[in-house]
Amino acid sequence: MITNPRAYLRILILALGLGLLLAGCNRPLDDAARQARVLEQYEAAKRTDFPGIRDLSGREVLSLLHSRKVVLVDVREPAERAVSVIPGAITEQAFLANATALGADTVVAYCTIGYRSGMFAQRMARQNATVYNLRGGILGWLHAGGNLTDPGGRPVHKVHVYGSTWDLAPLDYQTVW
Repeated sequence: MITNPRAYLRILILALGLGLLLAGCNRPLDDAARQARVLEQYEAAKRTDFPGIRDLSGREVLSLLHSRKVVLVDVREPAERAVSVIPGAITEQAFLANATALGADTVVAYCTIGYRSGMFAQRMARQNATVYNLRGGILGWLHAGGNLTDPGGRPVHKVHVYGSTWDLAPLDYQTVW
């Protein structure tokens, strides 16, 4: 039993502070923090695995879509694309089958956060093809205000995020993995 009122008060303040700290750790990240984490993860991968690849932000791609022909290449797995896609995107296989015909267009590859698409852009660069990587992937696209559709073209607020590490979509999106 604590008999000293000052010691009791200190323990109470410490316990309350610890409780508030722990409660804050369980609170979901807001959209700004989620976006920052997406870009941190993307930049870390780019630095180590595909440093020479040129990329475009979601906002830059949205702007380009209004002024020129952009080919969006979704390099994700079929199960991911079955949930949602960026409108008008084609698969990696469709792109590779028509790469020569699409070469004059601005080609932008994407995946969940930009790692797989960065590796794809790097492979294409070795073949002298210019493919930009979407900075932050489909998550960067969503944080820039881009929208998604299901495979039938209907708007959706659901995205496959590959795994819990990448569960960083805007809060108004349902995520699956």
